[in-house]
Amino acid sequence: MAITAAEPTSVRSFGPGTALSCRECGQRYELTPKFACEFCFGPLEVAYDFGTVTREDIESGPNNIWRYRSLLPVPTNVAELPNMNPGLTPLVRADRLAAELGFDSLHVKDDSGNPTHSFKDRVVAIAVEAARTFGFTTLSCSSTGNLAGAVGAAAARAGFESCVFIPAGLEEAKVVMAAVYGGKVVAIDGNYDDVNRFCSELIGDPIGEGWGFVNVNLRPYYGEGSKTLAYEIAEQLGWRLPEQIVIPIASGSQLTKIDKGFQELIKLGLVEDRPYKIFGAQATGCSPVAKAWEEGHDVIQPVKPDTIAKSLAIGNPADGPYVLDIAKRTGGSVEHVGDDEVVDAIRLLARTEGVFAETAGGVTTGVLRKLVREGRIDTKAETVVLNTGDGLKTLNAVDAGVTATVKPSLAAFTAAGLA
Repeated sequence: MAITAAEPTSVRSFGPGTALSCRECGQRYELTPKFACEFCFGPLEVAYDFGTVTREDIESGPNNIWRYRSLLPVPTNVAELPNMNPGLTPLVRADRLAAELGFDSLHVKDDSGNPTHSFKDRVVAIAVEAARTFGFTTLSCSSTGNLAGAVGAAAARAGFESCVFIPAGLEEAKVVMAAVYGGKVVAIDGNYDDVNRFCSELIGDPIGEGWGFVNVNLRPYYGEGSKTLAYEIAEQLGWRLPEQIVIPIASGSQLTKIDKGFQELIKLGLVEDRPYKIFGAQATGCSPVAKAWEEGHDVIQPVKPDTIAKSLAIGNPADGPYVLDIAKRTGGSVEHVGDDEVVDAIRLLARTEGVFAETAGGVTTGVLRKLVREGRIDTKAETVVLNTGDGLKTLNAVDAGVTATVKPSLAAFTAAGLA
């Protein structure tokens, strides 16, 4: 049921969240499992009445994303509820990578440190609280791998049944990680876009009754979890926004929500209002947003993905047009790199900073290096690049092994030319 902006919902288990708001026409709705506007079909997102939020309140909170609970659609006692407690991952000062690329100040936000080793634990944590409030009994999702693992783990911890849907042919490590928690893992013969369409059909069918699809009917809540990346980066920089940030693009939701998080911090007076540039990163084999950017289009032409960066392989990214808007507004851009550059960038990040990124981290690092090479990023500005997952999940992307095999003697070690 639609409500007016002046009619806040009486539901209080969503903390400061007051309504769902259409990003296109502004129409407002009660906080329910609704994800699209009834009038214009635009995406819905959570609107807030934050009240007073201070740095001191945040800093006194738990060492996870719940320190920002006053900025999220979750109950005030969320930290006491059974969940995976993700967040507060390292912001690595990347001096050796900076020296190699020519930056004065460069950081890697390494989200491989989350409980299931990807940033997806952040978004799932918020969706779980919404599912709990709405009385769902089964957690589900369409996934390129990382989300399936995060949903399986979160469901196990919180006491939900789970059933996740993935494209056939995903990396083996991601499939194992999704399945080990005891829920159902269903591979669909198709790509991610086919999986997502199937999940949308399930929501409208009696089979899907009682199911909370974290990135479909719970998407407005789920997406808010990505804001915690923005909050953490600002807090870890000493309550300061980075001047430039490079973010991977799958659906584009993460990039748009990091921008939303930065804007909220500015409006609340928690950080200084200063310009920042957002750069989006895609793999060439699935780069519909980057292609639209290159061609100066405002709409996204869907593509059939063909890249080793499977976690970014969404051929019809829902938030693509909003990514273009943000890149234009902030003075950034949207770029892409080929699979060979992705692998080389994974090696570069590992060799210089000891961070083993999954292929999405190779995409962001590869795009960062491309931007430097082409003189389209300011190497004097404070810059952050995201690594959103653990390289152990995408081992097949990197061909690496022992330097040599020798007998256990100094003579053999020396004879092999290793001394």
